[in-house]
Amino acid sequence: MSRQNSRDTAPEVAVRRLLHASGLRYRVNVPVPGMPRRTIDIVFGKYKIAIFMDGCFWHGCPEHATHPKANSEWWRKKLDRNMSRDVETTGHLAEAGWTVLRFWEHEDPLKVALRVQEVIANKQAALAGRREKRTDP
Repeated sequence: MSRQNSRDTAPEVAVRRLLHASGLRYRVNVPVPGMPRRTIDIVFGKYKIAIFMDGCFWHGCPEHATHPKANSEWWRKKLDRNMSRDVETTGHLAEAGWTVLRFWEHEDPLKVALRVQEVIANKQAALAGRREKRTDP
């Protein structure tokens, strides 16, 4: 397990490259506010958008998750804890006003990047609308 990458995985890097190429700037591996031992894979702080790229095995993908036969009880508990931690982290961020986007590692990086760009464009439009209301006499 210690040899498994927990950050800068191939799917995550592919999505980051596409986002960067489209002109978007972000931070990576940022601690979750109020939960310092947990990190967000990609963060757009200005818009309070948190993006997680979840591995199919580690986070229980309904399509691709596998269940080890050796030491199966220990693995089942470990993977269940991972999934409950994901739910807890998502809820914590949502309560704090963040938009949380979770994607599976098997998803097409281009589709993921387009979805992120769409969410950012909606946030930008909402912020621009609020600024207009404040400047109206």
